[in-house]
Amino acid sequence: MRVARPVKPLPQPHCEYCGAPAVLVRVGGLSYPYREDRGTLWLCEPCQAWIGIYSRSTRNVPLGRLANAELREWKAKLHAALEPMAVIKARRDGISIFEARAKGYRWLASALQIDEKACTIHHLDADQCRAAVGVIEQFERSRLDRAPSE
Repeated sequence: MRVARPVKPLPQPHCEYCGAPAVLVRVGGLSYPYREDRGTLWLCEPCQAWIGIYSRSTRNVPLGRLANAELREWKAKLHAALEPMAVIKARRDGISIFEARAKGYRWLASALQIDEKACTIHHLDADQCRAAVGVIEQFERSRLDRAPSE
């Protein structure tokens, strides 16, 4: 008799805000938070905190932690601050946008003094996102101060 590898249990994220288990929601469901299809989500209905799943996941693996309105706002601000830098770095250094983003996150992890593996937009909390945006803004200001005057 052949014994197969054990099957990992399906992920069941819990809300960091209230502790309730998140439910899997799909477009068209009554509790789906978007008007258009943004893919399947894990949702905590009482807190209105949610997170998407990996696009090719057959097991509905969440992208990271559930995010409430404040965290979603800070993630959007961090993405808006970091993405232009990644685009410029990719163009300047002739590397892929994925490599440029990875280098940006490594730089942020060093500046925030956190583990590189934990420094992604999906794993940072609101305070870390706020600090990361501050690091990027400070970097931009110092770059402008060093720019040659005409």
